[in-house]
Amino acid sequence: MIIIGEKINGTIPVVKEAIEKRDADFIADRAVKQTEAGASFIDVCASTAPEYEIETLKWLMEVVQDATDTPLCIDSPNPRVIEAVFKYANKPGMLNSISEEGDKCEVLLPLMAGNTWEVVGLTCDNNGIPCDLDTKVAITRSMVEKAAKYDITPDRIHIDPCVMALSTENNSMLNFAAEIKAIKALYPAIHVTGAISNISFGLPVRPLLNKTAMAFAIEAGMDSAVMDPLNRDLMGTIFATYALMGQDKHCRKYSKAFRAGQIGPLSK
Repeated sequence: MIIIGEKINGTIPVVKEAIEKRDADFIADRAVKQTEAGASFIDVCASTAPEYEIETLKWLMEVVQDATDTPLCIDSPNPRVIEAVFKYANKPGMLNSISEEGDKCEVLLPLMAGNTWEVVGLTCDNNGIPCDLDTKVAITRSMVEKAAKYDITPDRIHIDPCVMALSTENNSMLNFAAEIKAIKALYPAIHVTGAISNISFGLPVRPLLNKTAMAFAIEAGMDSAVMDPLNRDLMGTIFATYALMGQDKHCRKYSKAFRAGQIGPLSK
């Protein structure tokens, strides 16, 4: 599982406060702990007022890169912000994100030409997030075809089918699983990602739904996730699911994760 660590995001109150105070130690600690817990990428998202976003995101990138060698996932809803801070990355990482909304593909995909950067692709367009499978697949196909013009292969793309909250869509998990399978059938090498915790929004005992949904999603073919790698319940579910699916020979990865302290007794 490719894990995109989500804990450095200005929408999180304690992170917002650290950003405002320029508390580098706090940000660095979060980056190091996510790396130690198994993050493949560290997402950095400023979520500040537009006039300060470039400066703030650049600062976050510098702090995280001084603290860990884990590649960055540069995150902003504004592609021009990502374009502006792209040059400050020490090495290739991930861009978050493109979609069929506005000119995101046109701005970000050229940055990935001739290198090994990866990208998150959201299945939405100028009409918002579609509810039907065919439209999400069509958006995926369009993004992959645009990426191909810059020699960006599907294995560098992480498609996020945008899982909906179960509280508002009763078939949310079933739809998400179908979307994962359809996208992987069309492009076997492509990655499918998502913030699985969105599914439990508005419901009680959210961790129970989140870890169960994670198992369902992995079985359907999801191989990337935007998540908190320090969440032992979710990490345990990931390792256990791969073992139960027969994709962990002799349960070696599961056992190694236990010995490393990544998994253990479920959180209370």
